[in-house]
Amino acid sequence: MTDGTINTQETLVEVRDLVKHFPIRQGIIFSKQVGAVQAVDGVTFDIFKGETLGLVGESGCGKTTTGRLILRLLEATSGEIYFDGKNIPALPKDDLRELRKDMQIIFQDPYGSLNPRMTVGDIVGEPLHIHKIARGAEKEKRVRELLEVVGLSAFHARRFPHEFSGGQRQRIGIARALAVDPRLIVCDEPVSALDVSIQAQVINLLEDLQDEFGLTYLFIAHDLSVVKHISDRVAVMYLGKIVELTDKDELYRNPKHPYTQALLSAIPEADPTLKKERILLKGDVPSPINPPTGCRFHTRCPKVMDICKVEEPKFIDSGDGHFVACHLIPGCSSIDEDEE
Repeated sequence: MTDGTINTQETLVEVRDLVKHFPIRQGIIFSKQVGAVQAVDGVTFDIFKGETLGLVGESGCGKTTTGRLILRLLEATSGEIYFDGKNIPALPKDDLRELRKDMQIIFQDPYGSLNPRMTVGDIVGEPLHIHKIARGAEKEKRVRELLEVVGLSAFHARRFPHEFSGGQRQRIGIARALAVDPRLIVCDEPVSALDVSIQAQVINLLEDLQDEFGLTYLFIAHDLSVVKHISDRVAVMYLGKIVELTDKDELYRNPKHPYTQALLSAIPEADPTLKKERILLKGDVPSPINPPTGCRFHTRCPKVMDICKVEEPKFIDSGDGHFVACHLIPGCSSIDEDEE
């Protein structure tokens, strides 16, 4: 297979050739499109039921956009997204509204994602009201239960977001996401704004909730050390494309793409006596408005070849479900086909 999927588990989400280009317009009255930000450009992967798929990469690579496209918080330019067999981009609004109960999101910013004018009880209970799941005393009881599930107390329901720390606010956001009994939760860098000690608590909470409620996660992050603890598989994204996808143990033990190798080399070691060679990438990430031809990583790659500059590598299974897009891997280039 060449699409980044493995049929050994039941699939919940299927993403095929997903594209999102944000148009750039010029002029006030007679505006015209003069370009586009290629935020996501041909992404394909699956998310299996009950697993955590980590999606990692540098800021601006398209991770958050991918998550929001799956939930249809953004409309895709092209491509297909299936949730349990339902084509999300093609769903009418009424059907999409019904499906939203199964797909929720935990936002990155625990300060900006909660309405400061609403009490915690109203914030957590709002999805119950919108989806007509519970009202009145039944809703209040459900809110109290949700707060206790995420490690808060029932009396916190009467307080406002500004009365809580960042970690507590993120727990409120998690409770809100759980309110409608979702099957998929997109975790959009849920711990990046928190202290390291609090990060561990929130990650442990997410793992406990996954076991208790049978949740499926798309865990978006830029920190590979965080992703290692919670993910089952990891997809590495660069400038709108997935360049490597495999089991987390395989990725950390045997990274095949030079970009993944560079990211892993930047993870600090707890043991100061260990010597690790750091791979320093040259230059900055190219603009998604005008990405490089061929392999998008070739402008910074320490192993760049001539073919990298002119031909985009294929995303193939290099063995045992380890998908990679790099001309260093046999089968990724048209040259390999010509030799055959």
